[in-house]
Amino acid sequence: MGRARANSPRPIVLSVGGSLFLTGEDDAAYLRRLAELLRGIGSRQPLAVVVGGGGAAREYIELGRELGLTEVELDELGIEVTRLHARLLAALLGPPTPAHPPSTVSAAVHELGRASPVVLGGTEPGHTTDGVGALIAVRTRAARFVNATRVGALYDRDPESDPKARPVPRLTWPEFREIVQRDSGSSAGQRFVFDRLGAELLARARIPLAIVDGRNLGALSAALRGARFPGTRVD
Repeated sequence: MGRARANSPRPIVLSVGGSLFLTGEDDAAYLRRLAELLRGIGSRQPLAVVVGGGGAAREYIELGRELGLTEVELDELGIEVTRLHARLLAALLGPPTPAHPPSTVSAAVHELGRASPVVLGGTEPGHTTDGVGALIAVRTRAARFVNATRVGALYDRDPESDPKARPVPRLTWPEFREIVQRDSGSSAGQRFVFDRLGAELLARARIPLAIVDGRNLGALSAALRGARFPGTRVD
């Protein structure tokens, strides 16, 4: 589905942060409600969902780093965790979502031409799940890219260390790219605002980006539908 068919709705790409999985906060109920939301959106518009590894991936990566694994091997460990998360969500969604998540961008784009939602994890070392989602968004001329996180917005300062940090409701792409360039790095498992590759791809393709609290399903639903939502919009 490289180019959307005439008169057909353009796809949506959702990146679900791995931090939303296995939080210990009624995860089963949350995932059931998330699956219900994604089924509804995906039945009306092509929807690709890329799932991250979160804390579980970082734990494996930290252990592997202590054991002397290379950065490529550490990336591969993290990718396996993202695929486990994707497998869980795909099974919960059920048909027509492919039970075996695609492992490449090309395969995900192909599946999106015949099924929705399509769920996948990481693809190859060096590409974060945000980057993978951005590649799919560009390939499919997506209407929007939604980044669901635990933080729920981009802040003017680090909210974990500064209680006076305030969310930034809207940014231009040049402003957002400057933040990404400042904060991003290349080590496996690193936390940052957004993937540098993903930001560049979305900016060049002029695909709007929404950053939203993934545990607030009302806000997530609004962001996916292109309605107003509490969070950060980049366009």
